[in-house]
Amino acid sequence: MAITLVNPSGLPKIDVYRQVSIASGSKLIFIAGQVAWDAEGTTVGAGDLTAQVEQCYLNIGTALAEAGGSFDDVAKLTFYVVDWTPDRMPLLLEGISRAAVRLGVTPVPPATLLGVAALDVPDHLVEIEATAVLD
Repeated sequence: MAITLVNPSGLPKIDVYRQVSIASGSKLIFIAGQVAWDAEGTTVGAGDLTAQVEQCYLNIGTALAEAGGSFDDVAKLTFYVVDWTPDRMPLLLEGISRAAVRLGVTPVPPATLLGVAALDVPDHLVEIEATAVLD
């Protein structure tokens, strides 16, 4: 396994992700920010943050599979969420949970969440990019 995820002592233990990703592999995969488009380019879940997060994760899963990897190989995720407020966290976490069930994974790599004013398409509420490392 090229990725080891840890929560070091001295840092808070976060349930939904690990604080540190230690990469030992040699093949880096940089996945462009994924939005809630299906394979035909149609927006999934207009107005529904949970559905859009789920679709973003599914798209990342598809991109990882093409590169020969899976969520086990993800070193870092970055979330860009339109009009973010902390009270929306349950919606985001539900989308992750639904995608995790569909993908059969427990995605907990380090993550950064940034609130943004807008994305490229007005119907898009979230964009998620990933960096993965494979042996």
